Amino acid sequence: MIEAWEAALREEIAREAGYLVDLLRRLVRIPSVNPKFVADPAQNQETAVQDLIEAELRALGFATERSNPFPDRPNLLGRWDGSQARSLALCGHVDVVPVGDLAGWTMDPFGAEIRGDLLFGRGSGDMKAGIAACIAACRAIRRLHLDLEGRLEFHAVVDEEAGGFGAMEAAARRPAPQAVLVAESSGGGIRPWAGGLEWVRVVVRGLNGHSSRRFASIYPSDAAAAIPVRSVNAIELGARLLAAVRDLEEHWGVSKRFPGMPPGMNTISPGAMVAGAGYGPDGLPTVLNNPGIVPDTCAIDFDLKFLPQENSAEIRRDFEAWIARFAATDPWLRDHPPQVIWNLHGLHFPPVNTPIEHALCQALKDSRAAAGLPIAFEGMLGVTDAAHYAAQGIRGVVYGPSAASAHGPDEHVSLSSVLEAAQVIAATVVRFCGLRGA
Repeated sequence: MIEAWEAALREEIAREAGYLVDLLRRLVRIPSVNPKFVADPAQNQETAVQDLIEAELRALGFATERSNPFPDRPNLLGRWDGSQARSLALCGHVDVVPVGDLAGWTMDPFGAEIRGDLLFGRGSGDMKAGIAACIAACRAIRRLHLDLEGRLEFHAVVDEEAGGFGAMEAAARRPAPQAVLVAESSGGGIRPWAGGLEWVRVVVRGLNGHSSRRFASIYPSDAAAAIPVRSVNAIELGARLLAAVRDLEEHWGVSKRFPGMPPGMNTISPGAMVAGAGYGPDGLPTVLNNPGIVPDTCAIDFDLKFLPQENSAEIRRDFEAWIARFAATDPWLRDHPPQVIWNLHGLHFPPVNTPIEHALCQALKDSRAAAGLPIAFEGMLGVTDAAHYAAQGIRGVVYGPSAASAHGPDEHVSLSSVLEAAQVIAATVVRFCGLRGA
């Protein structure tokens, strides 16, 4: 039987659905493109988003403060005081990715237009809908005068789309909450697991020379023997290395499993390959516009995902060992081994592996069950800020509304799912934090 407080929460949020939709539209209409992707003051309005959120939180009695992981890019933290033992943070990121090719959009990317049950706009699903749902949940709790036993924090952070450095700072603050609910869109699925992510660069060095003498490197002959120094093409070495890494990817995909994740999600995706002559301090070639020079540097950047039960140190060791074994099979690379560069662009997402038995998982499950909603525990295929809380020992779960076309044209979110998410999040907060005197 549904608790009286829970029925009242659901009714209050439903009654105030207009507020929720209006709040989401106001959030989406503020362009908050991460400046690491596009540097344009008209689009880089994270501060304006934080101003809006802070006004809403203060109206609800939250104590707020700001910090700056980057100049002029503030994190916003809100707090309702309560016990440490049952403390919880609600987390969402305010930055969004660029619009991309406007020709692919059928409506204004920052117009927050509504068509039926869908609200369109960049950042609508990723993840301003989750932020709006969390604010609406807190608003209902406050309007019903429900006195939480545990401390409730609200973390609105920057930079998730470019590495999560805002969440890294927020998660490192003390005292830390016992758990964090990251309100990324999940379609109503409860997601306590996510794989880890590393960006890694592998640099292969060859030997440059004039392209007119390439024949000496590939066709044995008396003429070739007369060429004293033979070039070694780094692009061709890089192609062989790509094939070797693909073999490792397939090996990991078939030999490793995690029950909550689809088979083979632990991919090693080549994302960028740059080759040319010369060698810079970042491992990249310095000459890219002269094919008459046999290239001596090939740098390949990989997006490497691993399973929730694994750790970065093990993955790095195994990846490096595979590269070393590959190099040992090639006469040139045996003496000129590839260079492996980790922490590429400072990006690193630890895995998230919160047990189903954890109190936050159970609070979400019970809140969905009380509403007559299906329950599904799932793994998160993409990485989220929950990773940076996990790195600080803070258990996290991703839970939010239903959205589509994140990072693509006509990104949108289901308004009915945002309402449902707000109701479930509100009930989850009360279950996890508890009520004084209850």
